[in-house]
Amino acid sequence: MIYLDYAADTPVRKEVLERFNKVSETYFANPNANHALGKAAKACIEEATLKIAQQLKIKPEELIFTSGATEANNLAIKGVAEQYGRKGKHIITSYLEHSSVTGPLSYLQEKGFEVDFVQIMPDGRINLEHLQELLRPDTILISFAAVDSELGVIQDLRAIRNLIKDYPNCLFHVDATQAIGKISVDLELMDLMTFTAHKLYGIHGIGALVKKEKIYLTPIVHGGLSTTPFRSGTPTLALIDSMNTALEFALKEQEACYEKVLDFNQQIRKALSGYPEVYINSDEKVASPYIINISLKGIKASEMQQKLEEREIYVSTKSACVTPNTPSRPVLALSGDRKRALSTLRISLGHLTTQEEIHCFIEAFDASYKELK
Repeated sequence: MIYLDYAADTPVRKEVLERFNKVSETYFANPNANHALGKAAKACIEEATLKIAQQLKIKPEELIFTSGATEANNLAIKGVAEQYGRKGKHIITSYLEHSSVTGPLSYLQEKGFEVDFVQIMPDGRINLEHLQELLRPDTILISFAAVDSELGVIQDLRAIRNLIKDYPNCLFHVDATQAIGKISVDLELMDLMTFTAHKLYGIHGIGALVKKEKIYLTPIVHGGLSTTPFRSGTPTLALIDSMNTALEFALKEQEACYEKVLDFNQQIRKALSGYPEVYINSDEKVASPYIINISLKGIKASEMQQKLEEREIYVSTKSACVTPNTPSRPVLALSGDRKRALSTLRISLGHLTTQEEIHCFIEAFDASYKELK
């Protein structure tokens, strides 16, 4: 079995699972309980929160724990809109964003907010000139992924930050789900940042929103004590603590893993370049090596996916959260070609990927391609 869908999900690290089990067994009391066991659980949460904050180089009070990146993105976007809507109702995003960003933005459009989509350059990066044209005094939020989940394009966050410095009402939200633990991310450039543990070899059900101290949000979950007034609910101690372990391993191994994956990425690109009707949508100069997105002319992506699966190789056609049999919005925005956007495959790599798996994938792809052609 060869798994090449790490952008969708990652297997849980043994150390993370062991930590989760240990904390679950040791600290079973409610952290909000006013007795010794509850206080011990609360102290454990505070220690884990401090460690996560230190790893991200932020203040502990800037961390809001959520059920994952989807909730974190919803809280960031809806929370800003509710809190700062009196200053303006204009928001800017792009067609590269995850559905957990575009979903709440569609919701806000129904509530009277205006959402503009910035144009994409041929390499997949934000068109900064168009972004400059779209910015207005009543723009209260811009939302862009540090690395988008389908093309893997790394955005120039510093350049984007510099553009909004003259717009005091405009906050900068960054979905860093595909970036944290894989590439360097400067949190000083953003006002709000979201990520989740299950993309870091952590456990499902825990994510976080990093919110700069000066910013206020209107909560979307109300009732019940928690670690923050911005998100109610009994704190999930074992998940929070295990996310700290996942983040610790990811950051410690980040540089070495990046170099390994970069080499694998280049091998795959070299092999795919031999097929005249296979288009590589992820520009090598600006894309994360963890993701390679391709289009197959004259071949249905689902059929290629099935052929590879028959050989026990698992890739995706698009982001796991995208409706099946619809065009890839990022590829459509990039190419303007609907057929190309309907025939995409995403190959995503991880720290468990091996050289042997890369060789097997290249051979299996060739065999599958010839069968379908």
